[in-house]
Amino acid sequence: MTHAADAHARHTGRLYGVGVGPGDPELMTVKARRIIERAPVIAYPGAAHGSSIARSVADPYLGADKIEVGLRYPVTTGTIEHPGGYEAALAEFYDDCAAQLAVHLDAGRDVAVLCEGDPFLYGSYMYLHDRLAGRYPTEVIPGVASFSAAAAASGTPLVRRDDVLTILPGTLSPDVLAARLRTSDAAVVMKLGRTFPAVREATERAGLLHRGVYVERASFEGQRVVPMADVNGTVPYMSLVLVPAERWPRRPAPDGAARGLVSVVGLGPAGPDWLTPEAHAELAGADVLVGYETYLRRVPQRHGQRRLVFDNRSELDRATQALRLAAAGERVAVVSSGDPGVFAMAAAVLEAVETAEKAAGTAREAAGTAREAAGTAEEAAVTEVEIRVVPGLSAMQAAAARVGAPLGHDFCVISLSDQLKDLATIERRLDAAASADLVVALYNPASRTRRAALQRGLEVLRRHRAPETPVIVARAVGCTEEAITVTTLADVQTAVVDMRTLMIVGSSQTRILPSGNGRPRVYTPRSYPSYE
Repeated sequence: MTHAADAHARHTGRLYGVGVGPGDPELMTVKARRIIERAPVIAYPGAAHGSSIARSVADPYLGADKIEVGLRYPVTTGTIEHPGGYEAALAEFYDDCAAQLAVHLDAGRDVAVLCEGDPFLYGSYMYLHDRLAGRYPTEVIPGVASFSAAAAASGTPLVRRDDVLTILPGTLSPDVLAARLRTSDAAVVMKLGRTFPAVREATERAGLLHRGVYVERASFEGQRVVPMADVNGTVPYMSLVLVPAERWPRRPAPDGAARGLVSVVGLGPAGPDWLTPEAHAELAGADVLVGYETYLRRVPQRHGQRRLVFDNRSELDRATQALRLAAAGERVAVVSSGDPGVFAMAAAVLEAVETAEKAAGTAREAAGTAREAAGTAEEAAVTEVEIRVVPGLSAMQAAAARVGAPLGHDFCVISLSDQLKDLATIERRLDAAASADLVVALYNPASRTRRAALQRGLEVLRRHRAPETPVIVARAVGCTEEAITVTTLADVQTAVVDMRTLMIVGSSQTRILPSGNGRPRVYTPRSYPSYE
């Protein structure tokens, strides 16, 4: 601050942004009350008809000697005729309000601007703060937030331990709001009123309507607390919705019915940035997580949620155990890297269902005792479990995106693992793909002991492709040890290739474009030349 500005500050009034809390005057802080009683000028926002909730809360502490400045919104609902629309009208309104308050501040009078809840949480004061705080000494007095009062009024703990609370405005579109709710451990939705039908729709789409708690006029006389599912239509603006974190252990279903479900969830190639909102919601809502240890480590620990760890090669054991748990009423998430439907756990789960169906049919035909019949019923219960496949970003998509668009035209995906098919089948499919001039994405190219399929596969491709055909070798995409190489079919080095590697071999049309800032770009044109 310059000497002149410092001198100016000593002779001006001080601006206070005062949070008066959610509504009950007794929930106002001692400091807020002291500032209100001391400041000669009290400003407060209000509707055009003259009412101000903030002023009504502070009324017990206002003396007759106060200079009151009512800041009347030009519009709160409905349309406005301002040529710049709603946003321009409000900007003009706050400019005018700031000018009114500046008159008092320049005259050396302190100004306390009252704000419901907390001034910096969707508070109207912050817009005046933006305009005045750089010109005058300013102090903000925090207040009890409305959602804190709502949680207390409803007796609803919002978050425990490592749960994350998300605060959302109800003015978001239902699509965006639903996506945000799915990825939230717990949430508060504010700014209701006319937005409530859309908020209710979004909460229902996120599968959280049963957890929603509607609170109206928290801490006021006549406050209302009801399940969100019981509320329809528009509601007062002074209301909000709480979506508390899931309680563990999970409460039993109201009707006592089993809620068995197996969700096969794709985690994406690596890290939380690759996880979809739908996948996040399924993982958070599961009673039990089932999976390979490496993949389970990528899912945050949740208090009360159980984990069953399996070896990487025990896919059918994982699937069978998950189905049995779900048949007993558990919500089970089977975790899978990448997309669960691409060389991953979705097929294993459905294979386990088919096996159970066959076993149940055979057992029914052979059952001769009550004990045998009980075993048949257990197998039958497994076949009736609801199965949900939650897609994830596949490794080939992530690898392709790192270098450009090598999958921009027709392509195929082949696994080089010979664990469940023989090398002859792999060679035959590679030969067909190469002769059709398809871009080929190669999964499971090699392990420490399994190298033959990769060498023979490259030989097959070289019979059909030119030596300069682009090849992408992508290892550990998305991880800290990520390594991506753009090379050619003639120069590709296989020593670095392992089970964490995905390879993409281009077609005759795939091109490498030089890049001025590092790795070259690779793409396959969308069109394909015609041949006579």
